[in-house]
Amino acid sequence: MRAVIQNSVGGPDVLVIANQADPTPKAGEVLVRVKAAGINPVDGAVRAGYFALLGEPPFILGWDISGTVEALGAGVSGFKVGDEVFGMPRFPKQAAAYAELATVPADEIALKPKGADHIQAGALPLAGLTAWQGLVRHGGLKSGQRVLIHAAGGGVGHLAVQIAKARGAYVITTASPQKLDFARSLGADEVLDYTKGDFADKVRDIDLVLEPVGGDHAEHSLKVLKRGGVLVSLLNVSDAAKAQASAQGIRVERMSVVPDREGLLELARLIDAKKLTVHVAKSFPLEQAGAAHAFLATRPIGKVALTA
Repeated sequence: MRAVIQNSVGGPDVLVIANQADPTPKAGEVLVRVKAAGINPVDGAVRAGYFALLGEPPFILGWDISGTVEALGAGVSGFKVGDEVFGMPRFPKQAAAYAELATVPADEIALKPKGADHIQAGALPLAGLTAWQGLVRHGGLKSGQRVLIHAAGGGVGHLAVQIAKARGAYVITTASPQKLDFARSLGADEVLDYTKGDFADKVRDIDLVLEPVGGDHAEHSLKVLKRGGVLVSLLNVSDAAKAQASAQGIRVERMSVVPDREGLLELARLIDAKKLTVHVAKSFPLEQAGAAHAFLATRPIGKVALTA
């Protein structure tokens, strides 16, 4: 099979196409012929050596997968050869999604939603599960709550806005000037241009904040949360911010996404109910993985994907 490998950490140019032995599914695994693989910021961080999830190279990046079942390992039930599936297998261990074939644990994938093509489904799992787990599992989102979601134009943000609206929340979001119209198209009730003043001066009485940005966003977000509210951050929160949150009666959740079949099924249900759409800014063939990483670094709207 063809796969994108890297033999050293560095810029996008370290990603090269190479022939690799076809993998064989072990007991409990499924062999998937990959049609599309989503690219996420964590991929770039691992590639560059900023986040050593996979140890030292060589390794194959990628966790988001959509494709068709090629073979079943021993003991696998619920899938058959030819099924269209998607998922975020093995994270944070190597899943090797940037390849024509990948073996995945059967309990970490689900049938692909009919309402999404492979590129959309391949771009969905990591960002979609992050949004779902952040809002629902960690945040305890309930209908009627006021939710602030930062970075609505990004991979996680644009999905989180739609998930929150589908669950009956009043959604306020921040976005850059060039992404404001896109954020409005997602159904957000209020859209704030984060370049025009501090969002904390414009928002009050928030029940839940989803914070994927970092920097001082966590501290500023505490200003808008009501007592009993929840701050869910995808990045580390400072001890000072945690102390401040405790004093204000605010719960802080620092989350990391994990494989979640039930979450995948819920995302698929939302897509098939036309309540969730995955926006893919651009897709690239495997041979152009480096160019895809460089494009993602320009912070396009939504997601970026590879096609095999």
